[in-house]
Amino acid sequence: MLKGYVCLLLHTHLPFVRHPEEENFLEESWLYEAITETYIPLIQIFDQLIKDGVDFRITMSLTPPLASMLQDPLLQNRYIRHLNKLIELSEKEIERTAYDKLYHGLALMYHRKFLEAKDVFVNQYHRDLVRAFKRFQDLGFVEIIASAATHGFLPNLQVNPSSVHAQIKIGVDHYKKTFGCQPKGFWLPECAYFPGVDNVLKEAGIRYFIVDSHGILHADPRPKYSVYAPLFCPSGVAAFGRDWESSKQVWSAKEGYPGDVDYREYYRDIGFELDYDYIKPYIHQLGFRTNTGIKYWRITGNTEYKEVYRPDWAREKAASHAGNFMFNREKQVEHLSAHMDRKPLILAPYDAELFGHWWYEGPMWIDFLMRKVAFDQKTIKFITPGEYLTLYPTNQMAMPSASTWGWKGHNEFWLEGSNDWIYPHLHMAAEQMTELAKKFSEHIERQPKKKTLLQRALNQAVRELVLAESSDWPFIMKTNTMVPYAHKRVKQHLNRFGKLREDILNGTIDPDWLTEVEWRDNIFSDMDCAVYYLLQKKIKVVKKKTCTKKIQLKKRKKKAYA
Repeated sequence: MLKGYVCLLLHTHLPFVRHPEEENFLEESWLYEAITETYIPLIQIFDQLIKDGVDFRITMSLTPPLASMLQDPLLQNRYIRHLNKLIELSEKEIERTAYDKLYHGLALMYHRKFLEAKDVFVNQYHRDLVRAFKRFQDLGFVEIIASAATHGFLPNLQVNPSSVHAQIKIGVDHYKKTFGCQPKGFWLPECAYFPGVDNVLKEAGIRYFIVDSHGILHADPRPKYSVYAPLFCPSGVAAFGRDWESSKQVWSAKEGYPGDVDYREYYRDIGFELDYDYIKPYIHQLGFRTNTGIKYWRITGNTEYKEVYRPDWAREKAASHAGNFMFNREKQVEHLSAHMDRKPLILAPYDAELFGHWWYEGPMWIDFLMRKVAFDQKTIKFITPGEYLTLYPTNQMAMPSASTWGWKGHNEFWLEGSNDWIYPHLHMAAEQMTELAKKFSEHIERQPKKKTLLQRALNQAVRELVLAESSDWPFIMKTNTMVPYAHKRVKQHLNRFGKLREDILNGTIDPDWLTEVEWRDNIFSDMDCAVYYLLQKKIKVVKKKTCTKKIQLKKRKKKAYA
């Protein structure tokens, strides 16, 4: 008998990295690796589940930067070039490992996977993987939710409300253009919630968003059903909380499934292991070693010595771990259902790139899990947040607390010594963008659809600002990985914004330079600078509503206690 629901949510995001000015740009490999190891394996699994008649449900975010890169012809061509080199390398590996049975089998496996990836990318979905995920949503198996324009960390941007409004509105508009419908849900970047942002989401037509567990547990008033049922904010937008227990089983590399000794070792790649002259054509053109994606070793244990990867052993472990995850959710739901007047919901959100890229067997684990839940038990069922709200349209009203899913659960990861220098510049630029929008409001209103030189410059100024606001840059600075690149990107976008502002105010816009920066950062091709101008009127209304709702909530609380 069905006693509860599970929601598996994959947050799918990468920073916008596109450098047409260079033939081979290292950071673009982030996208290529994610396509090969995460997005295509997930698409293959979803396609096969549908063919086999498995009734599954997955919730996914697909952020504007990632969707834009996946649909960009330049990056699509470069990915095919990248894949062709991997196919060539795997062919050489088949020959090199011919006299070693275990390694030879792995070389054959990688060769087959690279060929399959090319077939999916080129032949099945004609280079557009967004089209694949849209198809799954149209068929009713996947619920895709929207996110902010460039994954801006909204709590730190709220100094200027226009930045928060613009990040959300641009993100929702991009979703509508990409998927042809209004999004039901919204992924707050880094799960970062602050009271009042739900009003902005309501203005954008959003029904629900996701918060970390303590955002629900510390809500006011206290939630009756913990994180196992959504709360309605005073704005009427629903907040779903992450279940820590189910998340930890998968998320933790030490305590969770990905750290099992039989799974593939991520940190040992032939790009760093084989003879330099042999591997040189397949690493970066400047000669420094990089990952190729061909990894022959398994985790083995906490040791420098790594044994050969055994795909058959790893497959058995993935099936076993899927069964364990299902069993734990069954027992969890059986316990919760005895104390609730509705079927509980267990929300398990993860970064999508965990599955396949970091945890090679992750997509396989999802495949086993969906099949086991569909056929091996009757206690739980997969569901999306939108479907759950349709089943249970009445829920407790409360205000979630400020929270993130980052270290210590608040804003510290994105605001500390390594990255705090960026925010005064971002806040100043946001204020200057607001002033520009007001100053040239008559021109914007008079010619809203025409792409005059002035409007192009204003549009590009907004584009540069939102790109500088991405949460990825302070994240990289904090984790101390590719820090020079993060510094470069923030400074580059802010410098371009500054030049655009000066040129606009002085009437000295350089059309050739403007064309070049539009070509380099072509995200949001239909960007409209009016977003900053038109939002000024709404911000005042939202502020007033937020204040009124808080007063109403306090009155209800006093009445309840009385």
